[in-house]
Amino acid sequence: MKLDGKVALVTGGSRGIGAATALRLAEEGADVAITYVATTALATEVVEKIKATGRRALAIAADSADAEAARAAVETTVAEFGRLDVLVNNAGVGFVAPVAETGLADLDRLLAVNVRGVFLATQAAAAHLGDGGRVITIGSCVTDRVPGPGMVLYAMTKSAMVGLTKALARELAPRGVTVNLVHPGPTDTDMNPADGPYAADQKSLTAVGRYGQPGEVAEAVAYLADPAGSYVTAATLSVDGGHAA
Repeated sequence: MKLDGKVALVTGGSRGIGAATALRLAEEGADVAITYVATTALATEVVEKIKATGRRALAIAADSADAEAARAAVETTVAEFGRLDVLVNNAGVGFVAPVAETGLADLDRLLAVNVRGVFLATQAAAAHLGDGGRVITIGSCVTDRVPGPGMVLYAMTKSAMVGLTKALARELAPRGVTVNLVHPGPTDTDMNPADGPYAADQKSLTAVGRYGQPGEVAEAVAYLADPAGSYVTAATLSVDGGHAA
């Protein structure tokens, strides 16, 4: 129970990589809060699974596109559990379209969730994180390799996380807080299922020839959250099956 006594907040934690991460951190001993938007039933299910491990759990309705909600989720977690040790910025939205067909509303939505929401949650969390604190952001393999057209907006917003991670790692290191980035490759979730219409092409771009599982990404997050990861900061860890090879 390497995270016994710790508290984690996983944004977008009701499904996919977020849900797997929340459960994995609970298995390591952390009490876990998750945020969700419309997936109330799934969020409740994740909370019950966390509680079944013997840990405390909380589901917070919060859209990361809402600036106040992004900040409030952190404060609600601290108010409920008394502290915050690990922030996992997992909430994000995808978008695929030619640049000529990308509208201002699309731009604003992705920037609000994938960039501004991450920054605001991290800013709020930084006020509470002490020695041993962790900020871990879920990026994307398209930051390393864009496999085809239509990914301009998504790749741009995910690439912004590289700068945030490196700069914030410098700023928070004197306080004993690490800041890292995890880049998943094609991962079997309801947003990008391994049997979906684009799955064959995505599998072919990986060295291992398959989709990853949410739990495989969660293992990487758990390592970075672990005390054993204290010498890892400003790093980008690719869990992509060789997508960037």
